[in-house]
Amino acid sequence: MKSFERQFIDGPYGQIHYRIKHCDSAEKRPLICLHMFPQSGRNFEKFLHYYPANRTVVVPDFPGYGESDCPAEQITATDYANTVWNIVDKLSLLNEFDSIDLFGIHAGAKLATEATAIRPDQVQHLVLSSAAVLYPDELESLKQAFHPVPLDNEGTRLNRLWDILLRNQGKGQTLEMLATSLAEILRGGENYEWGHYAVYEFNQRFPDVLSSLSHPIALINVNDDLYEMTPRTIPYLNNGKMYDFPEWQQGFLEVNAREVCQLVDRLLDNPLTYSQR
Repeated sequence: MKSFERQFIDGPYGQIHYRIKHCDSAEKRPLICLHMFPQSGRNFEKFLHYYPANRTVVVPDFPGYGESDCPAEQITATDYANTVWNIVDKLSLLNEFDSIDLFGIHAGAKLATEATAIRPDQVQHLVLSSAAVLYPDELESLKQAFHPVPLDNEGTRLNRLWDILLRNQGKGQTLEMLATSLAEILRGGENYEWGHYAVYEFNQRFPDVLSSLSHPIALINVNDDLYEMTPRTIPYLNNGKMYDFPEWQQGFLEVNAREVCQLVDRLLDNPLTYSQR
């Protein structure tokens, strides 16, 4: 039996699907977890299962991903970030506490900073994983690597996506895990790269947005494709610290789920007062 539920609410672009682990007598602020693109909240299922029952944890599928409806046209990083607040408001998550905590990975980490900038007084702590500052040439390489591939009879899109997953396969990631990831990508249909487009544009503003935040921020650096680039984020942290985990690789939310839960809960329990500047 799953330790969480799956629900839908109305959002600005149709229905939003989310996973939620309820805590009726919450001791701590609600935690919202934000997935990478072009994946879905399914990334966090094992995290939800193992997370201690001391707070409500919500994992939405961003519009156009997982089981959430897709926008009629391309939206921006700000639009994606605003859907976080749509969920918070619709679920009345601020009724008991006056703020939330955010945990995001890859694109989800950057959208967590944008969501915080939109309503800074209603976010307390952030945990960001693989939130890298990218140089223009690196961003261009990513654009080339993740450009949308048209469907054809030869299955070029499927083969290319599978090759990317295999190339980035982390220690402990099984082929079954990769197949699940592939299925989640394919749910995005012909617009499966819209999320990446939005975050590519946001990358230009990301350092300034991060620099504007005074919130306690824990930066988790895992040994994935952004491992060398994530430490560049440190100079932009006003009140944060980086934690290096070279033993954690792609798929760490599944492979190391118990340890990740313990780490995130500990980081959120102990507000950082460490300044990198």
